[in-house]
Amino acid sequence: MEKPQLIASDVDGTLLDTYERLSERTIAVVRRATEEGVPVVLASGRPPRWIPSVAEPVGLTGYAVCANGAVLYDIGADRVVDVHGLLEPMLLADVVAELAKAIPGCGFAAERIGTRAIDPKVRNLVVEHGYRNPWGDGEGFSVSRAEVVGRPAMKLLISHPGMKSDEMSEAARAVLDSSVDITFSAGYGLIEVAAHGVSKATGLAEVADRLGVSAQRSIAFGDMPNDVEMLRWAGHGVAMANGHPTVLAVADEVTGPNTEDGVAQVLERWW
Repeated sequence: MEKPQLIASDVDGTLLDTYERLSERTIAVVRRATEEGVPVVLASGRPPRWIPSVAEPVGLTGYAVCANGAVLYDIGADRVVDVHGLLEPMLLADVVAELAKAIPGCGFAAERIGTRAIDPKVRNLVVEHGYRNPWGDGEGFSVSRAEVVGRPAMKLLISHPGMKSDEMSEAARAVLDSSVDITFSAGYGLIEVAAHGVSKATGLAEVADRLGVSAQRSIAFGDMPNDVEMLRWAGHGVAMANGHPTVLAVADEVTGPNTEDGVAQVLERWW
């Protein structure tokens, strides 16, 4: 492709290594691109509060697409710019009821959003007793299941340590209708439910429109099913060698794994 005018990258399993670190090589090439005025957009399943730790080492202060497209976040201003497709309590209750039957023993959590990454007026993450977070159980407010579904959420999380995410996703799709979308960003017992039609691709389309950049002149990197629509949207979609088969299948190119600076390997063609 021609030199990209916008770079979009997933975070975990893509930009970061296995230990959730940014390599010096990756930091250097991202900085060279931004110094030339090319926007680098983090597009992640992460909520806004998990974005600054990734953005700061490379000096990113622009937009981030968070929660798989549900939230557009201004990193430098610490401001939630836009929210799309919140899951309302009635829909959450119906989804949870169906999934509790389809995936016995699963636990639920909900991500909520205010006006900033961490909003003192909002309990950003609420988890029911029995929910197991693959990244550790130290975060979130422990509440009842009724409270998990009691307020609008940008996404619903479902965990089951004894199952693989592919299995859970298949079981969930069998009982849920098209009013919600199901995806996952980790292979070990966690799936995510979002409002129908909300994806990283829709979030990036909004960013591109705000910046006056076309999808055709954009490049995107990803590794998991929640990256599929983003790679399809971009003029050049790049899958990591460590990627899920569904991502490898739609990519225009497969680069090295995240443990070998796969993103940097591609960007160094221009920077």
